[in-house]
Amino acid sequence: MHYSIINSGSDGNATVVENTILIDCGVSFKKLKDCYKDIKLVLLTHIHQDHFNKTTIKRLAQERPTLKFGCCEWLVQELIDCGVDKRNIHVYDIGKRYKYDLLKIAPIKLYHDVPQCGYRIFINDYKVIYATDTNTLEGIKAKNYDYYFIEGNYEDENELHSRAYNDYYESRVKRTHLSKEQATEWLLKNMGDNSVYCFMHEHKNREREEEI
Repeated sequence: MHYSIINSGSDGNATVVENTILIDCGVSFKKLKDCYKDIKLVLLTHIHQDHFNKTTIKRLAQERPTLKFGCCEWLVQELIDCGVDKRNIHVYDIGKRYKYDLLKIAPIKLYHDVPQCGYRIFINDYKVIYATDTNTLEGIKAKNYDYYFIEGNYEDENELHSRAYNDYYESRVKRTHLSKEQATEWLLKNMGDNSVYCFMHEHKNREREEEI
């Protein structure tokens, strides 16, 4: 399966699967210039700027007036406010599966500080799961999937504590994000021998964020 992680982290998130599915749209339109014409469906997770760049979504709606956007109900009005035609918004319910020719989509409930979801994607005989910005994957199973795009925001609690600049920051990260230690434990319970995984939304220090 072909995939491209355009960007992942607090400075913006966007991943393209099989050249046609964009998951998260939290980057500038310029970063999508080489792929946006081939995108058929944009899957959105939650309202935070690094996943939902309103300026980019508005530009996409203008450049591609028939482009489809998939989301749960909490993002519908936000998309309309960005100029997306309501007829192009596909509203999903958590736990249900939606079919588009050779593509199937199933949103997953995740746990962040705003309403949030991840996605199971079944495309061209590949099974994919995408889950970022969550403090747990408890109750979610994805046995023997081909690709796992899973949040690994920090190494473990000791690493987070060592770089946290105050108690509130440390507490918030633990409440809203998954560590690599937690993600690895979950991956080992689910991955098959030929599965591929990518840690997503990894922490970037301020110096690196400012350079991008």
